[in-house]
Amino acid sequence: MRRTPLPRHLPTSTVTAAVLLVGAAAVPAATAATRPGGPSQRSPMYAVAELSARRIATGDPVAAAKWGTGEPVDDPAREERVLDSASERARKLGADPRLTRLVFRDQIEANKKVQRGLHRLWRDHPAEAPTDRPDLDEVREEIDHLDQSLVRAVADAAPYRRSVTFCRAALAVSAGRVSRDGNLDELHAAALDVALRSVCAAADGAPRDGRA
Repeated sequence: MRRTPLPRHLPTSTVTAAVLLVGAAAVPAATAATRPGGPSQRSPMYAVAELSARRIATGDPVAAAKWGTGEPVDDPAREERVLDSASERARKLGADPRLTRLVFRDQIEANKKVQRGLHRLWRDHPAEAPTDRPDLDEVREEIDHLDQSLVRAVADAAPYRRSVTFCRAALAVSAGRVSRDGNLDELHAAALDVALRSVCAAADGAPRDGRA
């Protein structure tokens, strides 16, 4: 399986510093991430990466639910509802609704990347196509729960965005850990890159166009 590497543009000293700081939970505002097996004392940046990976994984059952139905991958109406809901939750938490909306736009694109990738795979290799169709409403309910946790994690990670260099390094370390822990394949690792590309946007102090 191919895993997500650390970005090559980051100096080794920066990555090393991030490893030490993230591992030691040096940011005072850091809170525990929530994992399926119980609480984890990882940093908020790890929580963002982990929840993003879990959200990406829902692209598999969504793709299976839509497979063979003619239902398009894009769903602009639902996407807008997700973005509005995330922005509103962020506002209630006193977090940055603009940044949150950027992050969730990337989350949506990452999920669609997985769906399209799986549909291509199944078209090319029909024997690998799913034989069962998950309940799309149930999957979306799971996504909504993940979104609530992800909004909180993005808000909690605000101290990491005070420095763009540190933010990117800490995020790269966390994404690398999540990718290794989850043994992500090439498609899902690439989707994780997409999902996380705006997390450090606020550190730049400039609007983003959704591209890394």
